[in-house]
Amino acid sequence: MRRAEREAAYSAFVLSRQDHLRRIAYALCGNWHDADDLLQVALTRLYTAWPRISSDGNPEAYVRTILMRANVDNHRLRGRRVRTARLDAAGDPAALAGLPVDERDALIEAVQRLPEMQRKVIVLRHWLGFDVHETARELNISDGTVKSHSSRGLAALRARLDAESDEEEQPTGAVGHQAQRA
Repeated sequence: MRRAEREAAYSAFVLSRQDHLRRIAYALCGNWHDADDLLQVALTRLYTAWPRISSDGNPEAYVRTILMRANVDNHRLRGRRVRTARLDAAGDPAALAGLPVDERDALIEAVQRLPEMQRKVIVLRHWLGFDVHETARELNISDGTVKSHSSRGLAALRARLDAESDEEEQPTGAVGHQAQRA
């Protein structure tokens, strides 16, 4: 394949998959600015490997792997810090499409508070719809590890979201306290 043809194929791939890959990057890091940076790193690395990857046939899997690894690298470089995620109208993950905005925000925030590997497993399994084996292959871990991270992550999400909904239902002030006794 000539250089012009390779570049045209690369450009076509990027144009067709960029929004989807950006949402994956957002789900990994919880911030649109960082997601854009992460995607830029991934697409740059893909470009350098394009002649080899395009002939192998699965460039999207390669980019997802780069996104995962680049996110780990960024995480190690910056140290651990808590981030609060917000959704914008253009970037809602498909799994959240039917939820009201406040519930989406609460869910995204709860996902961002999960440990890194649980968060990655939840994003791949439950947002992107990967099966256990695909998730294990993507993260380079065993099927059993995927299942345990998924189980623990979902339990943590349920507990956190249930606690938040219980806090919202608690009445405040003396009037609410007396109403509970009656």
